[in-house]
Amino acid sequence: MKSVVDWHSRIPWVFLALSAAALVIQLNPAWRETLIYQRTAISDGEVWRMWTGHWVHFGWPHFVVDTGLFLILGWMLERPHRRAALTTLVLMPLLVSAVLLIFDPAMERYAGLSALNLGLLLYLALQGWQRDWRDWFWPAVLVIYVAEVIFEIVSGGTGGGMIKFDDPSVKVATSAHVASAVYALAAWGISRRTKS
Repeated sequence: MKSVVDWHSRIPWVFLALSAAALVIQLNPAWRETLIYQRTAISDGEVWRMWTGHWVHFGWPHFVVDTGLFLILGWMLERPHRRAALTTLVLMPLLVSAVLLIFDPAMERYAGLSALNLGLLLYLALQGWQRDWRDWFWPAVLVIYVAEVIFEIVSGGTGGGMIKFDDPSVKVATSAHVASAVYALAAWGISRRTKS
């Protein structure tokens, strides 16, 4: 009986539920248009889009990659870092959207979990490295993260990298990825202080 309880408690239920919601949105194109981050609609009072836009995707390849990584991160974060993970799932999408609204006025539409994923990955890597400063794996993840953001800046965010969006005019939202990094660094700093 104990192994069943242990297995059940390790399932990232919140991440699974949010992934299921993203799937339902992906299956309903009309919902996608109602929920996507769209600057004009947000300015007209549809503020829910600041949070829901992150669960919308530009096509199936975008959905599969983003949601797949989101689920992997859920397995790694939801139980050992539950409070930080759940707080992040509420606050980071709002912060990222606010940064897009204020600092990236050319970004009319935004969708996807990539910023949230990158922020969660950065937080996880910092926590992992903090446990063992001699470990090579987590610093390698951090280097890859920084290289990805630099590549996005240099390439001007064109295309979706290896992901093909269903709208060729969509650009990678580098400002969203930078905002998520700022959030992750702040969350990690707060977690270090509370452990001290």
